[in-house]
Amino acid sequence: MNKNFYEALKTRRSIYNLKSSSPIGDEKIEEIIAYAIKHTPSAFNSQTARVMLLLDDGHEALWEITRSNLKAIVPEDQFQQTSDKMDSFKNGYGSILFFEDESIVKGLQDQFPLYASNFPIWSQQSSGMLQSNIWVSLAIEGLGASLQHYNEVIEEDIKSKWDIPKSWKLMAQMPFGEVGGQAGDKSFEPIENRFFVKRG
Repeated sequence: MNKNFYEALKTRRSIYNLKSSSPIGDEKIEEIIAYAIKHTPSAFNSQTARVMLLLDDGHEALWEITRSNLKAIVPEDQFQQTSDKMDSFKNGYGSILFFEDESIVKGLQDQFPLYASNFPIWSQQSSGMLQSNIWVSLAIEGLGASLQHYNEVIEEDIKSKWDIPKSWKLMAQMPFGEVGGQAGDKSFEPIENRFFVKRG
């Protein structure tokens, strides 16, 4: 797959039709994630990001946990649609869990009280950059993905299953796999309504 950054940025979309295959090997996927973790910026170089890659049974278990927990709260007459969505994620090749280590955030708040209210914001901004960097990097390699946020529904159970530290706050889930179907057309607000240049 030979796709430059600008092409990948443009073609990176929320892909829900995923295949349980990958055009690249697991080592390459791990390399992409590790590289993004290392080089994505964070406030005060705090490096608060924590990431877990789930493959094979782990990947499938994530979406079964999510399905089970949603079944307890989604009305029965609406659950089939929810269950189908879980299948679309489970049909992928793997999933990436994004966390932020709140113990580091709290430590920085204590160390720099003047900026205390900003550190949680900066932590979220850094996590968003990391998610985007990994998403675009996967797109370069021909992998589709989407970003999901079932955080409150599943956080306790996944922490228990995979022995995840309590201080890690779950931020997002990214199911990925080979693209089974492209996303639809996307509309854009005129750029002149969103981007402004002033000289003086």
